[in-house]
Amino acid sequence: MTSSILKRTLKWTIYSISILIVLILIAFLFLFRNAIYNRYVEFPREKQAWEELRRQYQPPAYDDGWNDYAGVCHSHSELSHDSQVPFEEILRALKQEKRQFICMSDHCDEGKADYSKQWRGEHDGVIFIPGYEMNYGFMPWGLPTDTVLDCKKDPQSLAKEIHEKGGLLFFAHSEEPREWQLPELNGMEIYNIHTNFKSLDKKFILYKLAPNIILNLNKYHEQLLRSIFSPLTEVIKRWDEMNISRKIVGIAANDCHQNTGFVGKITPQGTLYVEDTSPHKIGEYKLNFFSRLLLRVLFGKLEPGKTVFHVQLDPYPLMVRYVATHVLAHDLSEQSILESLKEGRVFVGFEMLAETTGFVFFADDGNVKAVCGERIPLTPNLSLKMASPYPCKFIIYRHGIAVQEHEGRDFEWKPTEQGKYRVEAQLYLNKKWVPWVYTNPIEIF
Repeated sequence: MTSSILKRTLKWTIYSISILIVLILIAFLFLFRNAIYNRYVEFPREKQAWEELRRQYQPPAYDDGWNDYAGVCHSHSELSHDSQVPFEEILRALKQEKRQFICMSDHCDEGKADYSKQWRGEHDGVIFIPGYEMNYGFMPWGLPTDTVLDCKKDPQSLAKEIHEKGGLLFFAHSEEPREWQLPELNGMEIYNIHTNFKSLDKKFILYKLAPNIILNLNKYHEQLLRSIFSPLTEVIKRWDEMNISRKIVGIAANDCHQNTGFVGKITPQGTLYVEDTSPHKIGEYKLNFFSRLLLRVLFGKLEPGKTVFHVQLDPYPLMVRYVATHVLAHDLSEQSILESLKEGRVFVGFEMLAETTGFVFFADDGNVKAVCGERIPLTPNLSLKMASPYPCKFIIYRHGIAVQEHEGRDFEWKPTEQGKYRVEAQLYLNKKWVPWVYTNPIEIF
C-alpha cells in the first residue's frame, strides 16, 4: 500500500515537473521569439550584407577639391552628471574609430557652462572643441576659453551673448520645442540616436529590446543597436522648410554617454549590488541558495568586490562608430572645422553600415564648383555631381521634395530651376533601402 502511494506520488511529481518545464520553455520561446529569430536569422543576414557591401569599396569617380574630416558632434564626458568617461578614454575611442575631431556638449555644472574645464585643441592628432548642452537645447561651440555662460539665462539674451562672443549656436534634440525664430541660430541636429531611444514604447523595450540585449548583445552588438534606428522624418521636414528662407546647417548627434547599461557586484555582506552605468543605484539584493547557485554557474566563484556582470548597450567606441558628421575644410584645426560648420560644408554619414569618407556632392559649371553650404549661379552648363565609394541610390531633393533618383556609384544631373538642393544616399541592404548619407544643401541662384 505504502509502496503504491509512493509510486503514484513520484509519478505525479515527475509529471508536474515535466509540465512545468514545458510551460517554462513555451513561455521562454514566446517571450524570446523575436530575439531568437534575430540571433539565428535576421542579425547574421544583416552582418553578412554589411560585410559584402564593405568589400565593394572603390575610390569615387569625382573629387570636390576639399579635405574631408570625420568627427563627432554632441558628446559627453565625466564633467556631465550622467557620464563617467574621462577625456583620455574619449581620445582612445576617437582614434580607434578614426575620428579627427569632436565637438563636446557636456551638461551645465551648477547652472554654469565653463569653457575652461574641457580639453581644447589638438590631442594626439584629434581636435577637441569645447561645448555644452544647455537649456532650450542650446549647444554653443567656438567660444573663448575664459567663457562662463549662465545656463538659466533667457534664450534671447543667451543667444545674443553667444553670438557677440563669436560662438556658433546649434540646437540639440531638434524633435523637441525650440526657439526656431532666433536669428543667431546656425544649425540643428537632423539625427540623434537618443531620439530613437526616446521614441521606443515600454512594450517594445520590455518584450523586444530587453530579450535581444540578453540573447544578442555579445554576438551582434552592432546589429542590435542599429535595430532601433528610424529616420527622423519630421525633424528633416522642419530642416528643409527652414532652409528655404535661411541657412540652417544639419549635423548628426552621437550623444555619447556610455551610461545605458547595468553592473552587478558582490558586496562584502554577500549581497548583489546592481547599478546602472551613470552610475545610479538600482537595488541591493539578498541571495538565496538558488540565486547564488545560478550566479556561480554563470559567472564563477562569488567573491566580495567581484563584478559578476557588466552589460553596456552604448560603449563609447560603438556610439562614435554609429554615425559621423563630416566637414569639408582647408585643414584640421578648430578654426577650419568651426568655419565649415558655420557655412554648412557638412554631410552626415552612418559609418557603422559602411564608411562614408570619400562621398562627394557638388555643383560644377565647368569653371566654378560649389559644395554643400555654398552658392552658385544657375547656368546652362551647371550640373550637380555626386559619387560614392559604394553602390547606392542617390535621391536629389529640392526644398525637401524629391526631384530625381539614380542607382549606381556616381551621377550627374542638370537642374533647371533655382533653389536649394541636397542629396540623400541610400544603401540596399538585406532587401531594403536604408538611409546612409544626408548632405547639406547647395543653393542655386
